[in-house]
Amino acid sequence: MRRKTALITGATSGIGRATAHEFAKHGINLILCGRRQERLDIDKKALEKTTDVHTLNFDVRDKDATFEAIASLPEAFKHIDILINNAGNAHGLDPIQTGDTDDWDAMMDINVKGLLYVSKAIIPQMTERQSGHIINIGSSAGKEVYPKGNVYCASKHAVLAITEGMRIDLNPFGVKVSAINPGLVETEFSQVRFKGDNSVADQVYKGYKALQAEDIAEIIYFAVSRPAHVNIADLLVFPTAQASSTIVKKTN
Repeated sequence: MRRKTALITGATSGIGRATAHEFAKHGINLILCGRRQERLDIDKKALEKTTDVHTLNFDVRDKDATFEAIASLPEAFKHIDILINNAGNAHGLDPIQTGDTDDWDAMMDINVKGLLYVSKAIIPQMTERQSGHIINIGSSAGKEVYPKGNVYCASKHAVLAITEGMRIDLNPFGVKVSAINPGLVETEFSQVRFKGDNSVADQVYKGYKALQAEDIAEIIYFAVSRPAHVNIADLLVFPTAQASSTIVKKTN
């Protein structure tokens, strides 16, 4: 029986990396995509002990590079059963009136346009085969807007709208489309948002137990391992301490 192949964007850290490790445990072949080749190499070496691994080094913001990278896949990896659109970021936490337009561009280009470019490169083979599963990693920020979240929340609301649009348009082809929407997850996310200021980033996860990347990876595997007639369309997950984007029970 042919093993399934999954392509994961943003595979060099956080949820993407944890998902690669989770999938490897279950014998899913992997195409790991990211901008940091040295990290891709480290993960490939670790994971190819249990499954077949290929790496693609490109930036999802670059449309041409995205299409070229995916077109370059060797024959053994061309049949993509599962797409995990995980690449995403938050830049800055500023009120709209003082927001940095470069931050806005980065979030919209990666979170929205990058997801679309990768999907565009892969969906045609899924519609032709009339099978496949696309999982878009959204966020609780796609469900509600919080102070100073403005453009990041907008980008994640867009991810949910795109996911719903995909599910409708791909329904005749039997392609599953899911959104997995985490709340607070302890990854490099806050380091990126606060531009490397670890003293500020670390405070985000103080006083409570945040979700871990592995928690989300297990949920993603659960979604892709359901029977053919079951699709987890939209899933929101918080740590127990979190009730909403602005309410988190913290200990002093």
